[in-house]
Amino acid sequence: MSAELQTTDRSERGAWARRHNHALVALARQVWHDRCSLESAYAQICEVAAATLEADRVGIWLLDPTHARLACVHLFERAGALHNPPGAHEVLRMGEEYGARLGKLRVVDAADATHDEALTADDPALSDYLERHGIVSMLDAPVRSGGELIGVVCHEQVGSPRIWTPEDQAFAASIGDYVAMAAEINRRRKAENRLRYLELHDPLTDLPNRDHLLEVAHSALRPMHGGDRELAAIHLQIESCGAVGDDASVLVELATRLRRELGDVVTLARVREHAFALLPHGPLSETEALELAERCLELVQAAHHAAAVGVAFARDLKAPSAHVLLRNAELASQRARGDGRNRCEVFDAEHHRGLLERRGIERALREAMAQERLQVWFQPEIDLRDGRWLAAEALLRWQDADGTLHPAGEFIDVAESSGLIVPLGRWVLESACRLACGWPARDGTAPVLRVNVSARQFEQPGLLADIEQVLQDTGLPRARLCLELTETALLADAEGAAQTLSRLRALGIGIALDDFGTGWASLGYLKRLPIDAIKLDRSFIGGLPADHYDSAIVEAVATIARKIGIDVVAEGVESQAQADALRALGIVRAQGFLFAPALDNAELLARYGAG
Repeated sequence: MSAELQTTDRSERGAWARRHNHALVALARQVWHDRCSLESAYAQICEVAAATLEADRVGIWLLDPTHARLACVHLFERAGALHNPPGAHEVLRMGEEYGARLGKLRVVDAADATHDEALTADDPALSDYLERHGIVSMLDAPVRSGGELIGVVCHEQVGSPRIWTPEDQAFAASIGDYVAMAAEINRRRKAENRLRYLELHDPLTDLPNRDHLLEVAHSALRPMHGGDRELAAIHLQIESCGAVGDDASVLVELATRLRRELGDVVTLARVREHAFALLPHGPLSETEALELAERCLELVQAAHHAAAVGVAFARDLKAPSAHVLLRNAELASQRARGDGRNRCEVFDAEHHRGLLERRGIERALREAMAQERLQVWFQPEIDLRDGRWLAAEALLRWQDADGTLHPAGEFIDVAESSGLIVPLGRWVLESACRLACGWPARDGTAPVLRVNVSARQFEQPGLLADIEQVLQDTGLPRARLCLELTETALLADAEGAAQTLSRLRALGIGIALDDFGTGWASLGYLKRLPIDAIKLDRSFIGGLPADHYDSAIVEAVATIARKIGIDVVAEGVESQAQADALRALGIVRAQGFLFAPALDNAELLARYGAG
């Protein structure tokens, strides 16, 4: 071949290679997204492969290794642009020679398949298949997952033999890889969906669990209903569950009965060991809600059991809260239970003793602020590899008039509902920043200060200005401050939240998503919001290392975080076994009682200040 012809040949081959690469890039955009199903991915892969290689037929076949059979799961015919024409879903026994080639070659190139005696002589099924469809040339790409053959993509030519170029072979091999990736993504998606289902359902009755019902109630509370019809919650406490050992069968029986009779009009969940809760699909009047509660009692009594029923309405909520709505219904059922068997009570917010208690806490908290009886404590965050102090979370403590020190969990709800959380939050931020300025550096780097920001604080228009002023007044470097937010703080206005977080990031301040995994959209926030770290909720840590589901979830979160470049902090670590399991799963940052409870600043420095 002359130099000119060689140059022309190389140029044409380069052009074909570029065409093939462009097709693969475009195909990736079409199929690698959440909205693309496995069948859609198969269809698009076959169609692009047929168009790019100008092949008459492209089929995806999956292997049944037990019986050495190949089953066609998708077929595209370029003539007529037909997907899965009649008779497409064939099943063929895989011949020994064909199987051997698939097992060791990147592609099986049979330019003249009908005369490839080594391929067809001892394989009547393949010979018959080629003859029935008039196939004369094949370019088949093995589909492998984890090194194992799981199928094959068949590129077929009808009529006259065809020579497949090296560029064609490379493209076909890539198509095989695309099919393998589509199958793996589908497998993982199913596993994730199964995990999600298990997280939100009761294993005994297969009903939704409390977390699931909270999600349903949260959605139903936006917006709040007005008029004389309101969202209601019904709590059904089963009083008797039969003889010892019969609890499970009784609960399954009652769950089945309630679901059969009421499943069309309510979301039914098992929320306690011997309790169910119901959330109607739409708003009800008080009369309708009471009639539904009485129907629940009738169904339980018909099964020869007793129950106490509580009803709560959204109108009694100070702010939309699924948790409080379900809690109010449960409190009402407890009052009904105290008054006798098979009774129903409606939660009355005005006369509930807890309201008086909350008002008392609010008054005492205001006095504590005025008398400077608030303190900031810290819980350290530790490097699991060397025990180094990496960061610390600021935690509010309140000392009452008797000298008793109260953790934030005892009064934070009152602070939120009363609006005190805003001045409290700013005080915590400033106090914590001043104390953190005295933390020692190691290798030139001092520990990061993590400060919680409530949903109400996050909504304040002056948040950014407050933070800038505090940093200026205290002298804490911006890179050492990280704000912790929960999913609740981001739910109301996701777009506005993203803008606020972007402005904070522009200031050089870190952002952490707290209680990760407890909400319904946690993974979605990693994609949409500028986040530096996630704090994995303690509910996923408690079962380690024995709980396989917790291990799988932790490992998945660690892998995702590593790939997108964010830190993961495990919360609630209480044992060395948990710490060892976390490190093995890829988590290197942790906090919990294993290392230290919340400490005042002096004790924190005494324990960890020496580095």
